[in-house]
Amino acid sequence: MQTLNVALGERAYPIHIGRDLLARAELILPHLKTRRVAIVTNDVVGPLYLDVLRGALEAAGVRVSAVVLPDGEAHKDWSTLNLIFDMLLAERCERSTTLVALGGGVVGDMGGFAAACYQRGMPFIQIPTTLLAQVDSSVGGKTAINHPLGKNMIGAFYQPRLVLADIDTLSTLPDRELSAGLAEVIKYGLIRDPAFLEWLEAKLEALLARDPQALAYAIERSCRNKAEVVAADETEQGERALLNLGHTFGHAIETGLGYGEWLHGEAVAAGTMMAAELSCRLGWLQREDIERIAALFVRAGLPVWGPKLGAARYMELMAHDKKVEAGKLRLVLLREVGRAVIHGETAAEDIAAAIEARCR
Repeated sequence: MQTLNVALGERAYPIHIGRDLLARAELILPHLKTRRVAIVTNDVVGPLYLDVLRGALEAAGVRVSAVVLPDGEAHKDWSTLNLIFDMLLAERCERSTTLVALGGGVVGDMGGFAAACYQRGMPFIQIPTTLLAQVDSSVGGKTAINHPLGKNMIGAFYQPRLVLADIDTLSTLPDRELSAGLAEVIKYGLIRDPAFLEWLEAKLEALLARDPQALAYAIERSCRNKAEVVAADETEQGERALLNLGHTFGHAIETGLGYGEWLHGEAVAAGTMMAAELSCRLGWLQREDIERIAALFVRAGLPVWGPKLGAARYMELMAHDKKVEAGKLRLVLLREVGRAVIHGETAAEDIAAAIEARCR
C-alpha cells in the first residue's frame, strides 16, 4: 500500500492506494467520529463490493446503514440526491455519522454533496471504485449534482477525511470505463508532468491490460499531481482550474447530448483535442503536438472528435462554465505539451473555428 497526503492543514487527509483494501477496516476506523457509518453506493457497485465493506466494518463493531442509488450520470440530480437524505433521516443518522461513498465519480460527487448538506455537514470518506474516480474525482473535495443547463453547477467544496483506492475494484470495471479513466490520467501529463506523459506513452498497453504495478504507479502519480494542486489552491481561485483541461468543451458535449450518452472521460478526451486545436491556432502547439496527443487518446480507446452539435450550441453551453468571470469565458489551453495556462482573451470566432475543426 502507498499513502499520499493532501496537505490542507487541520483538514489534511490521506490517500491509501493498494490491493485488497476494502476489507481492511483498520484503515477506516481512525477517521470515524463514532462507530456509525452510512454507505452510499449504486446498483452496479453495490452487488460487487457493498457486502465486503459492510462486513469488515460490522466485524469491527461499526453500525452500518446503506442506500443503493440507480447507476449513471443521468441520475446525478436532485431526486436521486434526496434518496440519500431519505436514508439518513429514516436511519436517524446524526451529524457525527460518517458517510462513505462507495462507487465511481457520480456516487462520490453525490455522496460528498449530501455529506456537505446533511445537518450542515457530516464527515465523509471516499472509496472510489473506477479509475476515473481513483485518479481524479475522489481527491480534492469537489462535490456536485448536474442541472439540465450545466454539469456540476450545483455543489460544494467539501473535503473527505480519507480516500481509499482499492486497485482490485478495477478488475470488474468495463473496458469503456477504464478508457474513460485514462483520459484523466493523460490530462496530468499534458498540463504539468511531461515525464509522466512519456511514461504513459511507453506503458499504455500495460494499463489497458490492467497490470497491477502499472495501475498503482499511474494512480499514485496522478493523485500526487492533484494533491499538490489542491493543497495550493483548494477552491479553484487560480492554479486548480488547470485541472479542467478539456472540461469546458467536454461538459458541453455531456450536457448537449444528454447526461450519460458519453462517459465523462470520453467527453474530456474530445474536449482536450478542441483545446489543443485552439492552442495550435494561437501559435503555441505545433501540428505534430496535436497528432501526438490524438495518437495517445486513440491507443487508450478514446474519441478524438466531438459530436456535431454546431459551434453555436457548444458556445451556448460553454457560457455556463464555472470558469466564466465577468461574462468572459476562461479556457485551459496548452502553451506547450506539459504546460497548461488559463486564457481569457480568446476571440469567440477562434474558439468556434477550433470546435468545428475537431467535430465529425
